[in-house]
Amino acid sequence: MATHAHPSHSNSGAMLVGAGIGAGLAFLGMVGRKLAVQAPTALAGEWDKALAAEHDMALALFDKLRDVPADADGKRTLLLMQLKHALGKHALEEENAIYPAMRDAGMEAEADALNGDHGYVKQYLYDLTDLVKDDAAFQTRLAAFRTDIESHMRREEDELFPRLRQALDHQAANRLTRRMNREGLKLA
Repeated sequence: MATHAHPSHSNSGAMLVGAGIGAGLAFLGMVGRKLAVQAPTALAGEWDKALAAEHDMALALFDKLRDVPADADGKRTLLLMQLKHALGKHALEEENAIYPAMRDAGMEAEADALNGDHGYVKQYLYDLTDLVKDDAAFQTRLAAFRTDIESHMRREEDELFPRLRQALDHQAANRLTRRMNREGLKLA
């Protein structure tokens, strides 16, 4: 006796397969986006070079924001969102990988000071969000923010990261680079 599949059962199966394929493609898309966002950091090389490249990208975003015309609130909002994302990802990398490594290397006070600076970064971003439509106030706050963050970056690149680099052997530096990239992928 031959059995025939009920038409609704075959449609349900096809729908499940289609949903599974769609979910798989969405997952691959998400992973691909994360890899694309983290790629410039990963391709920059070791942890200190990668962070310096991110510093340069953030400063370029500051400059783009500075140059937005007064009447372009939408563009300003979009660039501010990009800056928030870039700085958030960067902070996660530093706070969850670099600063703990600094503490392990006997640089506790320096790591804590840098971590404290990140709180002020969040305050600046909070303030700028409220000032998007007030060009003069936005530009004044943005300029102060850029000055402060560039000072933070220079201290890291010129003084603290070289000290940490000296404290790490080759294997420890490679582990730190991998750990930093894993942290960056979380927010990429």
